[in-house]
Amino acid sequence: MLDQKDSNLHHAEENDASDHIEGDKEIAVEQTTTPETAAENKTEETAGQASPDAVEVNDAEVLNEIDESNAEDAEDEDNVKRHSIPVLDYHAMNMDKLVNELEKLIKNEKIQAIKEHVDGIKYEFDLKYQELLEEKKEEFLNDGGNEIDFRYTSPVKQKFNKVYGEYREKRNAYYKNLEQNLKNNLSKRQEIIEELKGLINVEEDINTTYKHFKELQERWKVAGPIPRLNYNDVWRTYQHHVERFYDFLDINRDLRDLDFKHNLEEKEKLIARAEELAEIPDINTAFRELQSLHKIWKEEIGPVDREHREDVWNRFSEATRAIHERRQDYFRNMDEIHEQNLVRKEEIIAKINDIANNEIDAHSQWQRQIKEMEALREAFFNAGRVPRKVNEETWTAFKTAVRKFNRRKNEFYKALKKDQQDNLAKKQELIRIAQENKDSDDWEVVTPLMKKIQSDWKKIGHVPRKYSDRIWKEFKAACNHYFDRLHKHKQDGSQEETEAYNAKEALLDRLREFQLTGNHDEDIETVKNFISEWRSYGRVPYFKKNIEGKFNKIIDALFKKLNVAKRDIELIKYGNKLEVLANADQEDLINNEIIFIRRKIDEVKGEIRQLENNLQFINADDNNPIVREVNKNINRHKETLSLWKAKLAQLREMD
Repeated sequence: MLDQKDSNLHHAEENDASDHIEGDKEIAVEQTTTPETAAENKTEETAGQASPDAVEVNDAEVLNEIDESNAEDAEDEDNVKRHSIPVLDYHAMNMDKLVNELEKLIKNEKIQAIKEHVDGIKYEFDLKYQELLEEKKEEFLNDGGNEIDFRYTSPVKQKFNKVYGEYREKRNAYYKNLEQNLKNNLSKRQEIIEELKGLINVEEDINTTYKHFKELQERWKVAGPIPRLNYNDVWRTYQHHVERFYDFLDINRDLRDLDFKHNLEEKEKLIARAEELAEIPDINTAFRELQSLHKIWKEEIGPVDREHREDVWNRFSEATRAIHERRQDYFRNMDEIHEQNLVRKEEIIAKINDIANNEIDAHSQWQRQIKEMEALREAFFNAGRVPRKVNEETWTAFKTAVRKFNRRKNEFYKALKKDQQDNLAKKQELIRIAQENKDSDDWEVVTPLMKKIQSDWKKIGHVPRKYSDRIWKEFKAACNHYFDRLHKHKQDGSQEETEAYNAKEALLDRLREFQLTGNHDEDIETVKNFISEWRSYGRVPYFKKNIEGKFNKIIDALFKKLNVAKRDIELIKYGNKLEVLANADQEDLINNEIIFIRRKIDEVKGEIRQLENNLQFINADDNNPIVREVNKNINRHKETLSLWKAKLAQLREMD
């Protein structure tokens, strides 16, 4: 028995040696070859315990299984606790959850009681990780990598190896200690059997012999676990010699009949309980208790008289058979459920194939498709087990469909990366131009150039994210440097600008003293006249342009008192500006204003398009703070666009 365990451990270590590459993936298949859990590979438990001449041929498998289960429990008295640890749906768990579940089992449960659970977890983890590895390797090769250079590591794989290594250390230590104990206990039981044999030939008072027999029975009960491979043979040998002793007691019927009566009463209790178990709704719980009843029948209760022996056994067997039949019905129902699960999984695979065949050429569309694929993948894993005969076929179809989608997705983003690299080269060229001209004093030539490259920058698409912030800062710094110098150059205003400033300062003093009359129309007209007069004075020196802000603040306050909307205020101000242009009697001024307004409209539209395009690259819902800020900017630009269009309409009316 222990040699077999050592062989299994060695095999597990060989399997672990291949686990050397780790990672995560985008649309992970998270499974391979057989997606049904390891729990499904477990032999179906059946019930029954009978003597060879009382058992039907159809019950032989049931008896063998219960013998094997009780033999396993006999090897380790705590092993029966494995039944109370639920085997979860490891198939539906991702790799992180599998590692967490493994940690919890090792920390909270007996190491010898979790083998089935650990095997199921390792099976699922290895399959999910292998699929992930293949996915990452395919992406690596698609990006032009060489297969021999492929390396991939993942924290979740490292954590799993560490936790699983802890399990193996504890398990090996446990079985190392268990081996010697099992051998010692086997020797004790064999010694008891030899003593039991000798009781028949002892020449002493029968009461003394019977007392010795009872002592041997008590020693047998506390002799401890023995190897499962020896359990059934040792038990049968012991029972054989117990029955021989009772036959030997024929010369003292009182002692023998007293034991027979006690044993019959105890077996009657087991039969009654077994019959009650047939009514328990949870058939698996009923079976586990039935298995315990068989163990008690075999190990703790001696024989009954020949008159009742066959009858009590037949009744016990009949109760066992009733539970077994209910359990078979349960498994037949499970087959129907598995067929229904197969239908659901086939529908999911068909949807995945439909998505994989879609022609998509936009990042936003791919992001929506990726979300749909994630949902379908989860639905596939949560759909439950399918019939074993189509298990492999179903999994292969699912894996093929997902891989087809992933290949097309990878091809799209590979091309997208190339476009972004081209955009990066274009923007780096604009940075070079900006940096070469940022210290130039040729204002007439360089100023249009700097404005042009700013406009060109906005027209170039996205660059790889890791370069985006850095190159923008470099470009902005060079442009700001030039325009700061330009503004400083303009700070020395002309004589005409100085006179305009003095006139506006005087007008500002008059405006501060102005009081509304209460006549709404007259007051609005007066404010308009102030605006018209202000504009007629023309431009002030650059370094004194803050006077414009003071004027606008007072005008806005007056309009607010007059309950004029902000948009209307802007249009009123603009109307006065147009009057100034019209009175200048220079047609070029009107034409230049039209060109200016149209350019502003185009710029705002471009800003809106850019912001809306940015939204497509933000993988978040509308509640995300970044998304909310972008939407806010879009709405603000749309209001600005509406105002520029209204101004253009005023221009056209005047023209």
